[in-house]
Amino acid sequence: MAFIHCEALDLEYPLREASNTFKEYIVKGLFRKSLTKKRTLVQALKNVNLNIGNGERIGIIGNNGAGKSTLLRTIAGVYPPTRGACDVQGEVCSLFDINVGFEIEASGWKNMYYRSYLQGATPQEVRERAQEIGDFTELGEFLDLPLRTYSSGMLIRLAFAIATAREPEILLIDEFFGAGDLAFQKKAEQRMKSLIGKANIVVMVGHALAYFRQNCQRVVWMEKGEIRMDGEANAVVDAYENAVDPSRMQIASAA
Repeated sequence: MAFIHCEALDLEYPLREASNTFKEYIVKGLFRKSLTKKRTLVQALKNVNLNIGNGERIGIIGNNGAGKSTLLRTIAGVYPPTRGACDVQGEVCSLFDINVGFEIEASGWKNMYYRSYLQGATPQEVRERAQEIGDFTELGEFLDLPLRTYSSGMLIRLAFAIATAREPEILLIDEFFGAGDLAFQKKAEQRMKSLIGKANIVVMVGHALAYFRQNCQRVVWMEKGEIRMDGEANAVVDAYENAVDPSRMQIASAA
């Protein structure tokens, strides 16, 4: 049974490597102190406790920089936690950074294998799905050409087709994106609906509040790397919208 369990989760990462100032260089040089670089750390997640069970559809909202995408990538295993634990049970499909893992000098077919391996597929699984993935892209003979000859729309088509070829137990989605032209976007939307319907757990990050109201049982509101509110979708979205625009609350009270 699929589940996600985050307990007292902290994540820190270096913002930059800052050199000493000229004044510090002179002072430390005179007194023969070691010259080191300053390491500035950013605490992206703070004491995050989150339990997601089988069958749940969860939306994660918050302002830019609130830690939404960082939390999603930590769940996916991209970022190891600094403290605490993130236990994930179930096969995961992550729909973000979908262009990662491509080799521009290799053909579309070869990149299909490279990217699929990164997603955890075996060579046999890729061989069985390769033709289906190729057909879905509608790229035809372009799949024989190196990716450096592709337009941005063609790259998105290939990336999307590979990323959504498996039916995972846990589906992680960071924002919604268009895939190619209008006709292909309709195909992409249908595939997304199918994946969301079949997955045991779906966690979505974004600003599509109306979508979260209609399609999520729970919504998690993040602020400055912490969970500010976790509860029923409409209640959390209402609280978030009122915090962002206090005039909404005044209008509701007057009514």
